[in-house]
Amino acid sequence: MIRSMFTAATGMIAQQMNIDSIAHNLANVNTTGFKKSRVNFQDLLYETIKPAGSETQAGTTIPEGIQIGHGVRPSAIAKVFSPGAAIQTGNPLDLMIEGDGFFQVEMPDGTIAYTRDGSFKINQDGVIMTADGYPLSPGITIPTDAELVSIGSDGTISARVPGDNTPQTLGTLQLVRFSNPAGLDARLGRNLLLETQASGPPNTGDPGLDGLGTLAQGFLENSNVQVVEEILQMIIAQRAYEANSRVIQTSDDMLQTANNVRR
Repeated sequence: MIRSMFTAATGMIAQQMNIDSIAHNLANVNTTGFKKSRVNFQDLLYETIKPAGSETQAGTTIPEGIQIGHGVRPSAIAKVFSPGAAIQTGNPLDLMIEGDGFFQVEMPDGTIAYTRDGSFKINQDGVIMTADGYPLSPGITIPTDAELVSIGSDGTISARVPGDNTPQTLGTLQLVRFSNPAGLDARLGRNLLLETQASGPPNTGDPGLDGLGTLAQGFLENSNVQVVEEILQMIIAQRAYEANSRVIQTSDDMLQTANNVRR
């Protein structure tokens, strides 16, 4: 069997995964805080027919050998944490991180998840939480009769209640950062990420300190997906898929020609 058929098949499989990743990016073009994914590839093992540097019968050294590769495979699907565009909403509970960092969210089992989605709400008790009902960590409660909620760039949350013109400080919203955010686990979906050994432990701090970004109240961070760029990558992947399928067709034609050879 011609080796090129199997080699081209690995290329088709790899480009199919590439298209799947592009489709996921485009589907989340308007998802708040979404970070696009990029597929990385690496070549497969090589078959060494003649090693470089080997000696010939004449005693000379071969400067270049003969190695034939066996195709390609996806090596990783990496999250790209470039910033998304700012969207002004005017909602006092909408927050955008300008720079590095993640919000902390407490899950029902007590574990902590991390997100760039700052579209927060309050429940009937005034607890700040996500749209799915997961509270911020550490928890912050806003008085139910608060007339004005202010969140500073340093994470300080204050509110004014009826009968008191002086705003009351309710707490400070903290952020976390990771040495390798691309290693975070996205299996939960819902704009939530989980810590892994690859991401490293979270480094907690106040916004604007220790490399953490600042907060912008009344803004949200849009997805960092660029539609034109994704369409371009989709065209390139499609053409690569077609080229590999053509290799399989050509290899099949060569086999057919060999089978039709007669004495």
